Amino acid sequence: MARILSIDYGKKRTGLAVTDPLQIIANGLATVSTSTLYDWLKDYVARENVERIVIGEPRQTNGQPSENLARVQQFVNRWRKSMPQVPIEYFDERFTSVLAHQAMLDGGLKKKDRQNKSLVDEISATIILEDYLRSRR
Repeated sequence: MARILSIDYGKKRTGLAVTDPLQIIANGLATVSTSTLYDWLKDYVARENVERIVIGEPRQTNGQPSENLARVQQFVNRWRKSMPQVPIEYFDERFTSVLAHQAMLDGGLKKKDRQNKSLVDEISATIILEDYLRSRR
């Protein structure tokens, strides 16, 4: 089997998570500058066997699109045109940042570590991937 990669796309930073090859466990992978994300992902999928990419679909709690949705859609369209062999699909990301902060609290991280936005982004991507895996079972 191949890995599934998830993206928590942000204006400045993007959190990434990936499954093991058996698609059982989701792990944080990295947080990268959004401006370098496309090239970073192309390099990654050239090195690793990635079956698909799941990208968080940013919506407000009432279901309306968030301000970031247009940027996410531009990225998805670019990826689909240039890398059709690695499909990308949307997955609801509502509440992932809240859940990431809660996971950090539950994990006993110090306040300084909880303020690390890169870590929050990576944990959010992991939560998106875990939820996606659960939805497929």
